[in-house]
Amino acid sequence: MTRSAAASPLSKEMQDCVQVCMDCHSTCEETMSSCLRMGGQAPAQIVGALMDCADMTSMCADMMMRRSPLAAEMCAMCATACDLCAEACMSMPDDAQMMRCAESCRRCAESCRAMAGATM
Repeated sequence: MTRSAAASPLSKEMQDCVQVCMDCHSTCEETMSSCLRMGGQAPAQIVGALMDCADMTSMCADMMMRRSPLAAEMCAMCATACDLCAEACMSMPDDAQMMRCAESCRRCAESCRAMAGATM
């Protein structure tokens, strides 16, 4: 009996990308919570970008872990969502949480772009 591709371990690069996606997801969720504590001071554009990014990073990690044939396309879309979220967060440069989120999103976008170009 041969091992299927699904049973083989993820590559180091894919494992790293999954972890970066999950870290970004957590940071976006924390930042949304921070926005709520601001009492509506965060622009709706930022909150929407945070929601999109949190959803995309979680889905992207899930698809890579199950080796979906759509994972490369999802990684490309995730990179775009992360870029948009980083840009939105940068619009509040005096907020430390927003800056942490922007940095996490930039790392995730870079990792996902690399995975989008890789053969999964």
